[in-house]
Amino acid sequence: MIQHILLVAAREYRQIASTRSFWLTLMIIPLALAAGPLLSRFVDKPHTETVMLVDQSGGQVASAIGHLIEIDYQRRVMDALSHYVDRHGLERAAPDALWAHKGRWYSDTDVEAFIAAGGQKAAIARIALVSKRDADAFETPDADYRIVPTPTAIATAPARSIDGLLAPWLRPADKSGRKPIDYVVLIPRDFGASPVVRLWANGVPRASFVATLQGVLTSQLRTRYLLANGVAGPTAAVAASLAPAIGVTTPPEGSGRERVVIRSILPLASAYILLMSLVLSGSWMLQGAIEERSNKLIETVLACITPNELMYGKLVGTVAIGLSMVATWVACGLFAAFATHGAIADLIRPALEPVSTPGSIAAILFFFVAGYLMVSMIFLVIGAMSDSMRDAQGFLTPVLLVIMLPVTLLIQAVLRDTGGPIIEALTWIPLYTPFAVLARLGSGIPAWEMIGSAATLLAFIVLEIVALGRIFRASLLSGGGRPSLAELARHVRSPG
Repeated sequence: MIQHILLVAAREYRQIASTRSFWLTLMIIPLALAAGPLLSRFVDKPHTETVMLVDQSGGQVASAIGHLIEIDYQRRVMDALSHYVDRHGLERAAPDALWAHKGRWYSDTDVEAFIAAGGQKAAIARIALVSKRDADAFETPDADYRIVPTPTAIATAPARSIDGLLAPWLRPADKSGRKPIDYVVLIPRDFGASPVVRLWANGVPRASFVATLQGVLTSQLRTRYLLANGVAGPTAAVAASLAPAIGVTTPPEGSGRERVVIRSILPLASAYILLMSLVLSGSWMLQGAIEERSNKLIETVLACITPNELMYGKLVGTVAIGLSMVATWVACGLFAAFATHGAIADLIRPALEPVSTPGSIAAILFFFVAGYLMVSMIFLVIGAMSDSMRDAQGFLTPVLLVIMLPVTLLIQAVLRDTGGPIIEALTWIPLYTPFAVLARLGSGIPAWEMIGSAATLLAFIVLEIVALGRIFRASLLSGGGRPSLAELARHVRSPG
């Protein structure tokens, strides 16, 4: 019996694996992993906005604005370095440096110390002493703003003519080849006596840019007001720069919302891949079963083996096809995580850590195989009852809707952390148990609930194979035709 089952499984495997659609499907994820970083460079192309600072009040305000823009950019560089160091385990490169410690807010004083110590160039040099490869792979964040030189004619222009002079810069002619300036800030000669500052923008200005301007201009206005009222220069400068020192406390590493997202990436991907591979491999098995029935090949097969051996062999072959696809995709994912650099590796590598324990791996494998057996059995019976793909669609469409719609909602609910009782209820419905448990592995599921749902799922699969197996055998031995619900119920009750 086992020999016959393995022969049928091997034939089913070869039959599906020889199709072009199988190989095209198998290459989807490897191609996506390879093309993802290339496509992101075109789709997510950053836009650095240009800024022209026209300071007719002496240049101090423009210098302060430029300094703050640079401080904000270097803060982003430090943050990018800290995340990069954490992902690649490079803390030993500079254990005393602030940029080597993730999970903190860098104050202006921290950033100025970073710049004084050599900035990114010095940090990369220290990383290179530990790993030249990681040092070369670090991608510098793009700047949000770039300050462009101010033409002399504009810097010295009277207020009444400034609009006309700026027009070619804000809206250049098509044939000029000049790119438009995104922002022009005019600090007039009487700034201090008057708080009015003009801003030209091509479109709606960024809130962050306006906030930067407001912060610098407010400080400058206070300084000039204090100086005008007899306060000494150093005292006025200190008073205008006074600001609260906010101590920012972030959640511990791997906690908070970040914990839910990172820990849920791989379990949610497992649930989605299970659903996708089930639909694909099940449709291939369904098509093969219908072709065998329509070509009268099934009678020849049943002359050599029993219906039970045929059923079990097809199930084993389909599960093997599905696991082959998953194994290939997992291998490509691991290669992308540990043998490459870039956004894909930085996403996959930390996501593997929470589910790398033996218990998590065993749970993923168990519910993956159990889900395959459960749903593949449904596809197999539909194929046995159908004489054509048109007949099969009458059964297949409602089955797919019943499976896919709740699973799609389940994945969204887990990712948003808004599931509650609904997700717990789906965990105990055998048809959705594999998907619900896989999706909940990241956010946390009690051990008793996992064991209990696994036992319930196993019992359901045994009953399913017994009940649907009777329909499978009866459909193979019948003369064809779409059975009614009464006939299906009679087949389930009949042990023959």
